Amino acid sequence: MQSRKLPGEIQNVARRKLRMINNAQIIDDLRIPPANHLEKLSGKLEDYYSIRINKQWRIIFKWENDTAFKAQIVDYH
Repeated sequence: MQSRKLPGEIQNVARRKLRMINNAQIIDDLRIPPANHLEKLSGKLEDYYSIRINKQWRIIFKWENDTAFKAQIVDYH
């Protein structure tokens, strides 16, 4: 199924990254591969983490009790 808003060329990468988040046992599992650039966000998103899909797109999500939830794909530019 294709998204109308998310560019087609990154949809497969986004799905793969979402599976990685879903399969993570602990938050540090998402530090590999380093290209994920896992980071804890600050400010109004201080409860969220993010990993990169590419330079423009990120997946942000909350992490609690070794579980990710409220995942969103956002355009950082």
